Formats: sequence, structure tokens, C-alpha cells
Amino acid sequence: MNIYVGNLPYTVREEELRQIFGSYGTVDSATVIIDKLSGRSRGFGFVEMNDDSDAQSAIDAMNGSEVNGRALVVNQARAENGQRPSGGGRDREFRRY
Repeated sequence: MNIYVGNLPYTVREEELRQIFGSYGTVDSATVIIDKLSGRSRGFGFVEMNDDSDAQSAIDAMNGSEVNGRALVVNQARAENGQRPSGGGRDREFRRY
């Protein structure tokens, strides 16, 4: 199961994220999303756990828990569907004359 971890302290790195969730089962991967321009954490990441019951236990235990003064937001990651969010209109180019 792929787990979304939001509101991460900017100091948390992948190894620490792996350790935090490792107490609930085997962590296949842990990724902290990094801003390309600044090289700084964007404050969220993903944890992949193969065992769904371990993953659900981790979600239940970690959602709302505090890490370095920040309450984590933890839930099952939503799958990307490749669609862009709707802007309420058609895609068109606006030109000034």
C-alpha cells in the first residue's frame, strides 16, 4: 500500500521516515518530496508498505501524531489518474490585440 505522509517537518529525511514507519512493519520505500529549485523538502512524502494490514496499522497510529512539533497527516495515497484538475473552462490561449 502506498501511504501519503503530509505536514512533515522540513528536517525529516527519507531514512528517518523509514524508521518512523518501520516500527509498524516492513517499509519497501520511503520518499520525501524535494523542491527542485531550492533543494528543500516540500513537507510531504510517501511510504510504501507491502503488507496492507501493517500499512493500515501505521496509518491509524501515525495520523495526527506529532513529529518534531508537527501533527502528521497520514492516509492511503490516491492513485494518479493522469487528468488535470478542471479550471471551469476550456483550455484556450488568450491573446491581446
